[in-house]
Amino acid sequence: MQSLLLDFLNVTESAAIAALPWIGSGDKIAADGAATNVMRDTFNQMNMNGTVVIGEGEIDEAPMLFIGEKLGLGNGPEVDIAVDPIEGTTPTVNGQRNAITVIAAAPKGTLLHAPDMYMEKLVVGPKARGKVNIELPLLDNMKAVAQANGKKMKELNIYIQDRPRHQEYIETIRAAGAKVHLFHDGDVIYATATCMENADVDMFIGIGGAPEGVLGAVAVKCLGGEMQARLKPRNDEEIERCLQMGLPETKLVLNHQQLISSDDCVFTATGVTDNLLLNGIRTEHRNHITQSILINGKERKLRYIESRHTIHSKV
Repeated sequence: MQSLLLDFLNVTESAAIAALPWIGSGDKIAADGAATNVMRDTFNQMNMNGTVVIGEGEIDEAPMLFIGEKLGLGNGPEVDIAVDPIEGTTPTVNGQRNAITVIAAAPKGTLLHAPDMYMEKLVVGPKARGKVNIELPLLDNMKAVAQANGKKMKELNIYIQDRPRHQEYIETIRAAGAKVHLFHDGDVIYATATCMENADVDMFIGIGGAPEGVLGAVAVKCLGGEMQARLKPRNDEEIERCLQMGLPETKLVLNHQQLISSDDCVFTATGVTDNLLLNGIRTEHRNHITQSILINGKERKLRYIESRHTIHSKV
């Protein structure tokens, strides 16, 4: 995996630049298509034998990278890939905050292989690792996190996606005196931020996409935090898809090791628009300037990388 670090960074940078013309455009399909096509093309220049194990679904409905898709030149290491060409397509095309291009990768057989479906997630930073249990009441976990982080309940900052399905969580948090921070998009961003002390995110909870859950799980593992999850199938078809992928108990709690079982994992994200982690793309003097994070689980090292990409004139 070490030999592929800069290649993975190139994938997210290239996809972010491809999305740039679509910021504020209102055209989600075009934005997704531009980022996905460039991401696929860039992956396919890499010396690896990659497989998308969790992404946009099992059927090849272009332009999405789909579950089971093979990526790379077919030589080099065998790699599991989780991908979201644009995490935050809606804010991208609305010219809003919280859009990134993001991938996670690990050796073959070490990332969760699951359908594109809903997943319940609980994420905490390094100080609270080992102190929470997704099967316990939320209030119990809040008390454990407050104690681990050396805070009073009223000082606790809990981030949750602004969706009607989370109303019970929101009421519980506020009734306990803790602070609710609602966001509309950016699941992976806020899961990762639990492990960054300067972000002051004590806990991330909620029900969202399984691909975003696995992406976040890799970032959190690399940074020493903890994620627990539970798949939430909505119908018999999703249950059947879980069975076909070797997940016989679809409501089984997934610990962090089941989401990502190797320390030799990589997470990289590039800002499309400004967000809690990264600046969005800027254009200065015929250069696109990108800001990215590259996290290596083996080294437990977080790198912030700013790159200048020369804009080539079209003939």
